[in-house]
Amino acid sequence: MSDLSGRRALVTGGAGGIGAAIARELAGRGARVTVADIDEPAAKELAHEIDGDAWTVDLSDTEALATLDLEVDVLVNNAGFQHVSAIESFDPVVLSRMLQLMVEAPFLLVRAALPYMYAQGRGRIVNISSVHGLRASPNKAAYVTCKHALEGLSKATALEGAAHGVTSNCVNPGYVRTPLVDAQIAAQARSNGIAETEVVDEVLLAGTPIKRLVEPAEVASLVGYLASDDAAMITGSSSTIDGGWSAR
Repeated sequence: MSDLSGRRALVTGGAGGIGAAIARELAGRGARVTVADIDEPAAKELAHEIDGDAWTVDLSDTEALATLDLEVDVLVNNAGFQHVSAIESFDPVVLSRMLQLMVEAPFLLVRAALPYMYAQGRGRIVNISSVHGLRASPNKAAYVTCKHALEGLSKATALEGAAHGVTSNCVNPGYVRTPLVDAQIAAQARSNGIAETEVVDEVLLAGTPIKRLVEPAEVASLVGYLASDDAAMITGSSSTIDGGWSAR
């Protein structure tokens, strides 16, 4: 396992699900991890567990991020949420919040981190996108839009950061076994007129050759690799971990 000792990492949405798995992975590799999350008790609990730091923050408050300076060697943009609805009934307020949290906040955090990374001559930015950053699904127009935008930000950052030793990559999971996905099951059942017990096989994994959910630790392992020196030549990429969904 590549050593991240002496390096500082920031993981947004780090108190639970994929973010918590990533925080543990990076800490296990030796990094000092800041767990950034709106859930203060959960962020503090995990930070204590991994001997890291907690940052209680509402990343949808983008005005507060505009003047931020970040001294981190690894930035993982993971925070996000899902809302399932047909376009014609999609709440514009929810759309605005999704764009703030999943597009504007990552942009501003990258903006805040790059000067320090450039000065160090090294940096790793990993954006937790989704297979929906590469493919679309009905009733998820806002999420698909946000993840496609994140893909563009990641690639543009890769081009700008290359001369400074900074890499920028996306990780694109399929459905991961997290509370976020659990919350979708009831919504998908309503949208598709089926029982909740049928949602996983008939909706979530319908196009996935490997018939199981992705585990958070599997996503975290890939992030840990991309944060390492071993991945110095990987930038501007979108790495799927989706059980073959995007192979179709």
